[in-house]
Amino acid sequence: MTGPNRGFLAELKDAVTPRAALLVIAVLLLQLGFITSYVGALHHPAPHRLSIAVVAPPQVGPKLVAGLESVPGDAVRAVTAASPEAATAQIKDQKVYAALVFNPTGTEDTLLVAEARGAAAATAAEKIVTGLEQSQHRTVKVEDVVPLAAGDAKGLSSFYLVIGWCVGGYLVASILGISAGARPANRHRALIRLGALAFYSIAAGIGGTIIVGPALNALPGSSWGLVGLGSLVVFAVGAITMALQSLFDIIGIGLAVLLFVVLGNPSAGGVYPPPLLPPFWRAIGSWIPNGAGTDAARSIAYFGGTNIGLPLLILSAWAVVGIAVTMLAVIRKPRYGREPVS
Repeated sequence: MTGPNRGFLAELKDAVTPRAALLVIAVLLLQLGFITSYVGALHHPAPHRLSIAVVAPPQVGPKLVAGLESVPGDAVRAVTAASPEAATAQIKDQKVYAALVFNPTGTEDTLLVAEARGAAAATAAEKIVTGLEQSQHRTVKVEDVVPLAAGDAKGLSSFYLVIGWCVGGYLVASILGISAGARPANRHRALIRLGALAFYSIAAGIGGTIIVGPALNALPGSSWGLVGLGSLVVFAVGAITMALQSLFDIIGIGLAVLLFVVLGNPSAGGVYPPPLLPPFWRAIGSWIPNGAGTDAARSIAYFGGTNIGLPLLILSAWAVVGIAVTMLAVIRKPRYGREPVS
């Protein structure tokens, strides 16, 4: 019954269905999770097992290692290196974040850092080493062995590039799902949708690389490497989003946002590298496409592709799981006809 005689409660029941109410509550929880995750991860950075190599004579080295590892909160993981050249190689191979080179002929030592791997990590290492040196009446000068590019002043270009790729991945998968049904109708439709995602991923990889490279001159490194990485990141995120939609319908979009935005972004190591993140975000960061992609992008841009194998393997695994779950969902429960969007 409609018309002016209907009461407010009756109109409210018609206007707000239980499904709509549950979706609104879910959005509220997602919003609160967003705030909790970002503030929780980034509000109080503190070093944890920040790797610092020590180059010093045998009679001095153990004392410096012990001094670094005595910093409260398990802040430093100290190792030794045979020479300044070996320490520099460890930094460029991304095995350590910094290196303290002891000067046996004077009172000024050298701290080698890599701003390109994370300015916050370099700052934290400088603060820790400066405190140790002052306690021994020595001084330290800082040398950046892997500096940031001129167009990447804060070292965040790799992070924002990958975040942009992730956003494109889950948005295009969401749009394909909303426009044609969350779960593909059959195997052929699933393959078509995944094929469209693959073409989109390549276009996004090329476009993002052009923007951060020739257009803005923000990142150095191999352009083809970045194109390949971007294509893989977009496809992996999009495939997982398709899989979540196939399993959970429109709720799958919210789960993708939870995974890639609420959890993935603050744990990716963009603003603060993993040793400066709280335990939860430090543990999950490198296993989510956001973090794996950021690690790989930095490696391509600044470190010649060192230590890139694991991030690429993680991204490939996400892509394979997304494809497999999407196909299995279609095979087990195909749709017939075209379903209207709820």
